[in-house]
Amino acid sequence: MHSVEKIGGTSMSRFDELMSSILLGTRTPEEWYQRVFVVSAYGGMTNALLEHKKTGEPGVYARFVEAENADAWLPSLEEVRQKMLATNAELLDDLDRVRADQFIDERINVAAACMLNLQELCSVGHFQLQDHLLRVREMLASLGEAHSAFNTVLALKRAGVNARFVDLSGWQQEAPLSFDEMICSHFAEMDLSRELPIVTGYVHCAEGVMQTFDRGYSEMTFSKIATLTGAREAIIHKEYHLSSADPSLVGLDKIVTIGRTNYDVADQLSNLGMEAIHPKAAKGLRQQGIPLRIKNAFEPEHPGTLITQEYTSSKPCVEIIAGRRNVFAIEVFDQEMLGDSHYDIELSRLLHQLKLYVVSRDQDANSITYYVAGSRKRVNRALRLIREQYSRAEVSLHPVALVSAIGSDLKVSGILAKTVTALAQAGISVQALHQSMRQVEMQCVVAESDYEAAVCALHRALIEQENHGDVICAA
Repeated sequence: MHSVEKIGGTSMSRFDELMSSILLGTRTPEEWYQRVFVVSAYGGMTNALLEHKKTGEPGVYARFVEAENADAWLPSLEEVRQKMLATNAELLDDLDRVRADQFIDERINVAAACMLNLQELCSVGHFQLQDHLLRVREMLASLGEAHSAFNTVLALKRAGVNARFVDLSGWQQEAPLSFDEMICSHFAEMDLSRELPIVTGYVHCAEGVMQTFDRGYSEMTFSKIATLTGAREAIIHKEYHLSSADPSLVGLDKIVTIGRTNYDVADQLSNLGMEAIHPKAAKGLRQQGIPLRIKNAFEPEHPGTLITQEYTSSKPCVEIIAGRRNVFAIEVFDQEMLGDSHYDIELSRLLHQLKLYVVSRDQDANSITYYVAGSRKRVNRALRLIREQYSRAEVSLHPVALVSAIGSDLKVSGILAKTVTALAQAGISVQALHQSMRQVEMQCVVAESDYEAAVCALHRALIEQENHGDVICAA
């Protein structure tokens, strides 16, 4: 029985440490196998190829879309080439470096030629560039994962491992297969007891993974491989443990590593933008009963966090204090709203069309407030459209932050009072408070400037002063 394991981009950039921890470490040759590794691009590489995930700074793709001059994106692609070649020089010895440089030069040259030819084709009125942008985005994204996977195989072979480069990027493939067929075709004849597959995080398929998952595609690849090959366990290696709070806020000496939790808690974290795993990737693992383990890539002996469907803490408690900054509260007040369900339907549809993510919402007789994440430009457009559509309504905007207490069982006596008291004692005003009947999350809305203090106050009151039992004991 094998495991399927994913390594994130930040961890991949510390490749020498990976070799001495999870890839090889102190394992015997027999222990090298019965594992499948799905790798992301090196840290920052996908940002350079597409756009920066957090700041929006344009990469090759964004410059290709916005280019006023036909070849304005070419310098950006050349910068990516030089960055990849520098990575090769840093990580590989001379002989492997030559092969790695040839590999990436070929791919970038072909990608550049395709993009130039596409621009020329679309200069004819019958062809529109917009119709092909998603494929361009996927082709560029695939370069990052192919680069890191190919290099990893070279390094492992140099160390004596029978590693196999599993290129799911569809490079020079005549016709795309479905997502499932693409994976099954590559693993059908593989002997995991004798081979160590290193798999690209991007899969080229008929469905178009980026159309649905955008930058979360590597976790979908990881999940699909685990479910289609019947893995005993799925493991995500990160550069940190899944802990009771952000250690940079509350301090390393105060946090505890979460030993066990469930997929419901993982989904609540994803909703706050703190993904342990993409919710749709977790769905397949959950449905097939495959446990997910979150591990620190550089502490291989630590068992990490085990996530299963059925787990509930042995006694009610808060497991994690998490939150989200840069949230906008869009409040719509209209006394004509009472009894009219179309308000919520139409407003939700509008926010979805503008690609604003609704983190949470609340409603009373005459008002609805949506707590959304997205660019200020899109938020301002949403305000304008809402005011145009509901001219009699009062529409207001409030920059806020969300801070949540999350646990597999939050039926803790007096938790609401304890939360409000802790925030009040820290001088923090609660603007709104949400707690669902399922008792897995309690969400506090506070001023943006109070975010860090609120996290520390709730961690101190709800975690540091409590006995968490088996929640902090790794499985």
